[in-house]
Amino acid sequence: MFNPLKIKENLYWVGVIDWDIRSFHGFTYSTQTGTTYNSYLLIDEKVALIDGVKDCFYPEWLERISKVIDLKRIDYFICNHVELDHSGAIPEMMKRIPKAKLVTNQRGKEALLKHFYTEWDFQIVKGGDKLSLGKKNLRFIEAPMVHWPDSMFDYLEEEGILFSNDAFGQHYASSHRFDDEVSFDLVMDENAKYYANILWPLSPIILKKLEEIKAMNIPIKMILTSHGLSWRKYPQKAIESYLNWAKGITVPKVIIAYDTMYYSTEKMAQAILEGIILEGLDAKLYRLPITDMGDIIKKFLDAKGLLLGSSTINNDILPTVAKFLYEIKGLRPLNKIAGCFGSYGWAKDMAVKTLETKLKEAGISIALPSLNFKYVPSEDELKQCFDFGRKFALEVKKSQGSIVSI
Repeated sequence: MFNPLKIKENLYWVGVIDWDIRSFHGFTYSTQTGTTYNSYLLIDEKVALIDGVKDCFYPEWLERISKVIDLKRIDYFICNHVELDHSGAIPEMMKRIPKAKLVTNQRGKEALLKHFYTEWDFQIVKGGDKLSLGKKNLRFIEAPMVHWPDSMFDYLEEEGILFSNDAFGQHYASSHRFDDEVSFDLVMDENAKYYANILWPLSPIILKKLEEIKAMNIPIKMILTSHGLSWRKYPQKAIESYLNWAKGITVPKVIIAYDTMYYSTEKMAQAILEGIILEGLDAKLYRLPITDMGDIIKKFLDAKGLLLGSSTINNDILPTVAKFLYEIKGLRPLNKIAGCFGSYGWAKDMAVKTLETKLKEAGISIALPSLNFKYVPSEDELKQCFDFGRKFALEVKKSQGSIVSI
């Protein structure tokens, strides 16, 4: 029932599709279509199984592999990352291939032992080491904190294929396996969502690793990921998009995110939006409890400006806005500017002060004095909101750098 997919001669996808998962890491990253856990079988004089799957998918994984090869022929299991969505089924698989070496780096070994308390026949590798399978060779590229300490890439030298584990992947379930089988906009959108919600705070590390790989001057003809779609037509565009995001390159776009109690803050947000539009900028308006937070974060990835609004409750901001700020602070976005607005009943400055403080803690500059009105905004106050939007748009234009073309 579960069939492998031949990628090239003696190279197969043997992963699984998780159609049902709807959130990843149990937080704001929604996986609306599901995800995949990609695993690959590389056959030469020696046979390597690259990356694993979540424990509950072991039977499906086993069936796909068994349709290609007798499990007894597997010489190496390569663990590039110990997070349980990739390693959960390793103990069951190793029972079937007890003579195989478990190839990982030192951090990977330590993490596997701490997760499973089982000694296997480990073969420890480090960056630059090679594993000869006969006619073909895998070169290992350690990539600590992209996105765990043990993370590692494998490069198949003779084919120019990079097994990238979590890098360049997406939480996207599909009957297709490659970027050229769906629309380019779709795969790039999912690519951005993954980066924004998972990898964004690691941008300085990612940039350094990408520059290191570039300096190696190795051809990358295909990127085989561990989640979602792999890149066989546009691998360089996948790399260039990561370079742009890691550098914090932005476009002149504004995200307005807010929540409201009795629609006063919403009226302000709408008037501000009109001012931005008049200045010719792309702007998106999101009410936080209604819009998926992971999607807002994705849209903020390349946006220069953020306007954040909240009504005042208990001398503070609304809980929905606080949750969004918590995520933004953890993601540590680069090269952004922001502004704050809100409404109040009697605690005049508390909500906007909290907004300003939290944004500064996230490393985001406040471009304009906050806008704050009591109860329902008047026509004159809505005009001030409109002007606030225009002024913020001008600040975005003034501070906006150019984006690298991809």
